[in-house]
Amino acid sequence: MARRTTHRTTKGTKLYAVRGKDGTFKDIQTFKRAHAADLRTKSSEEAAVAVTKAKKKTAKKKTAKAAPAPKKVAAKKAAAKKTVKKAAPKKAAKKKAR
Repeated sequence: MARRTTHRTTKGTKLYAVRGKDGTFKDIQTFKRAHAADLRTKSSEEAAVAVTKAKKKTAKKKTAKAAPAPKKVAAKKAAAKKTVKKAAPKKAAKKKAR
C-alpha cells in the first residue's frame, strides 16, 4: 500500500492524500472512505488463517458424513425392525381336527 499523508479541509474533514514518486498527488480520499476500505481488505496473514480454518471445517464435515455414529445406526435398525413386526399380518392359528 502506498504511503499516505493527512490533510484537513476548511470544514475540518480529515483527508488522506497518496503521492506519486514525483511527489504529486495521485489520489485524495476522505479519511472515512479510506478507513472503511482498509477495514474491508484483509492482510495476507488474516487471509491465510481464514483458509486454514475453512479447510479444518470442511475436513470435520467430511469425516462426520463418512462415518455415522454407531449408536444412531443401531437405533435406526431397531426402529426399522419394530415397524416391520407391527406391519406384518398375524397368521390365523389352524385348528386341529379331532
